[in-house]
Amino acid sequence: METKSNHNTSTHFNLIARILHWLMALAILAMLFIGVGMTTSLSWRPWLIDLHRPLGIAILLLAILRLINRIYSPIPPLPSTVPRWQAFLAHLSHWVLYALMIVLPLLGWAMLSAGNWPVTLVHGWDLPPIAPNNPIFYAWLHSIHCVLAWLLFIVVLGHLSAALLHALIYRDGVFSSMSFMKNKKNK
Repeated sequence: METKSNHNTSTHFNLIARILHWLMALAILAMLFIGVGMTTSLSWRPWLIDLHRPLGIAILLLAILRLINRIYSPIPPLPSTVPRWQAFLAHLSHWVLYALMIVLPLLGWAMLSAGNWPVTLVHGWDLPPIAPNNPIFYAWLHSIHCVLAWLLFIVVLGHLSAALLHALIYRDGVFSSMSFMKNKKNK
């Protein structure tokens, strides 16, 4: 899969990748804030849960589309100025992000199934359960979901930090490869 990036001469990700990236960035940031809000506000909790469930499923579907696009579309190579260890961490963090964007919604769905709660997308449309009703299993899944949500928060912070470093300090075209701006790395 990664070998495709070696043959790409483009300095930008394809349009689908860029649209999905920014749409998912907004959805994931919203989801992280909603998740924190659900744990800190009893009065807003029901409303936030009603947002959290369909947004999680939307992130799952978008992540699958994004992964398919990533597999079948070449990605721009990193500049030769990026040290190998940073390139390794960049690729690793991207695959960790893909895994979390898929695993977290599935865990949430399974957790709710184990707790015998519906995953309501819109009023009257519930997803089928994907785990048996079991309070102990629910508790395990809830704990794992929370730990992985914090891991997602940490990885997103790292990703954002690296993006800003490349955009504001290095100005090497890495950030602009995912943006809708023209690449100014040759100036």
